[in-house]
Amino acid sequence: MMASNNSIKKTLTVAFALCIVCSVIVSTAAVALRPQQQFNQEADRKSNILQVAGLYQAGEPITEQFEQVTPRAVDLRTGEYTDAVDPETYDQFAASRDPAQSRTLSGEKDIAGLSRQENYSVVYLVGDPQNPEQIILPVRGQGLWGLMRGYLALQGDANTIEGITFYSHSETPGLGGEVDNPKWKAQWEGKQVYPDGEVGEGGPEIALVKGGASQATEVDALSGATLTSKGVTNLVQFWLSDAGFGNYLAKIRDTSEGA
Repeated sequence: MMASNNSIKKTLTVAFALCIVCSVIVSTAAVALRPQQQFNQEADRKSNILQVAGLYQAGEPITEQFEQVTPRAVDLRTGEYTDAVDPETYDQFAASRDPAQSRTLSGEKDIAGLSRQENYSVVYLVGDPQNPEQIILPVRGQGLWGLMRGYLALQGDANTIEGITFYSHSETPGLGGEVDNPKWKAQWEGKQVYPDGEVGEGGPEIALVKGGASQATEVDALSGATLTSKGVTNLVQFWLSDAGFGNYLAKIRDTSEGA
C-alpha cells in the first residue's frame, strides 16, 4: 500500500530538501557576486570622494577619474604620514572598533559621540601630493538617529572648505535628511575653518547656526533638525581639531605658508 502524499514524513522531507537547495543557491550566489559587490562598494567610495571635491563627471570611468587622487595614511596622534597601514586596503572604521588599533575617547573630548577613535586614518590628496590642491578627510559622528559618515574637502590652504557630503546616515527625511540636499551642501563651498586662517585657541570655528549664516565660519542650520545640525557641527569640529586631523592640517598650513 502506497504512503499518502499528505503524510508528515513526506512533507518534512520535501521541506528539508527545499531548504538545502535554497541554501546552496543563496550561498553560491553570495560567493559569485562578492567580487562585484566589492567592486561596486569601492566605486561608490571613490565616487563620493570625487563628488565632494567637485571632480566627478557622470559617464566617465570612475577609476580613470580617481587617478588624480592620492590616498595617504596619517597617524592621527602625530599628524605625520605613515606606512604602518596600506591606505588602499586599510579599514579605519573597523580599526576604530579594535582596542589594539584605537583609543578610548573621554566624555568631554568625544563631542562627535564616537566612543573610540582609530590611530590611523586615510586622507585623499588631489593634485601634487607634496602641495595638494585639495585635502579630503573622512568624517563621522552621531546625528539624531545614528552615525553619520561622510567626507569633508578642504582647499590646499587647509582652511577653506571645498565641500561636504554624507554617504551614510539615518536622519529623518525632509528634516535632518536634508544633509543630502545639494542647495544646503552648496553653502559649504568657500567657508572657512578659522576666520582668515587665524587659528584660535578655542578650536575650529566652522559651525551650523540658526537664523541665517552671516560669517565665513557659519553655515545655515537645517530647518527643524536641531539635533542633526548640532551633530554636524560637532563632528566637523571634532575631526578638524587636534583630536582629529588638527595636527596634520597644521603641518599642511605650515608647508603652504612656507611655499
